[in-house]
Amino acid sequence: MEVFLVILVIVLVLIIPNIKIVPQAKSYVIERLGSYHATWQNGLHFKIPFIDAIANRVSLKEIVKDFAPQPVITKDNVTMQIDTVVYYSITDPKLYTYGIEFPVSAIENLTATTLRNIIGDLELDQTLTSRDIINTKMRAILDEATDPWGIKVNRVEVKNILPPRDIQEAMEKQMRAERERREKILQAEGEKKSSILIAEGEKESAILRAEAQKESNIRIAEGEAEALLKIKQAEAEGIKMLKDAKADDAVLKLKSYETLANMADGKSTKIIVPAELQNIVTFGTVLKESLTDEKTKK
Repeated sequence: MEVFLVILVIVLVLIIPNIKIVPQAKSYVIERLGSYHATWQNGLHFKIPFIDAIANRVSLKEIVKDFAPQPVITKDNVTMQIDTVVYYSITDPKLYTYGIEFPVSAIENLTATTLRNIIGDLELDQTLTSRDIINTKMRAILDEATDPWGIKVNRVEVKNILPPRDIQEAMEKQMRAERERREKILQAEGEKKSSILIAEGEKESAILRAEAQKESNIRIAEGEAEALLKIKQAEAEGIKMLKDAKADDAVLKLKSYETLANMADGKSTKIIVPAELQNIVTFGTVLKESLTDEKTKK
């Protein structure tokens, strides 16, 4: 019974505590007798009591570090505050454990010095408009510098750029002036376009009025020509009728003359009668009046 209790104590004290389960996205750095022995990945592992020790528990997830604003000086001697955000992950737990002391602090200092070097080559305006360039350069430099530490720098982002207060006020004034200039340009362009549209409208209106007047004149001329043609046709037919009528039939000649006038649609009340027919027409008119008087007397 005592032996069983001893074995049970040994199992509880020595064996069970040394059974380790490494979770997902974690790595354990194991030392044996003070020296690096192995890197445990996720799964079940057994540690030899009093011989093996866990030197470091490393997370393999991507880590985000937001570093405090750093004072930097631009090429044109403007001091500003810039803070950065670094996204990195640990690719080699052994190098991360033994490569450098306080790796996060080392990354922060390296970020600050790299940022000063890059901003020192840029002027204020370039600094404010070149975030992508700054981010790309910093990521390349930090990634290369942290390789011996088992760290992979995935992204570097410039979070805020804070110039001095007087510079901010000057920039705001410049921005307001630029906006006012753009507003005036837009107003001038609007007025120009409006004037052009008005002129084009007046031009098109004048062209349409001229075309309408032209069309009206053409129609009037066509109407007059058509009326004149009808008159000429009526005259020709009337003259033909007068010529074809017998000389002694004055009434017939008179009716032919009246037909001539009627065929002119009332537009030729003063028909010009040829000289050779004038006597016939006059005689017919007198005969008509005499006949009318005789009818009245009866």
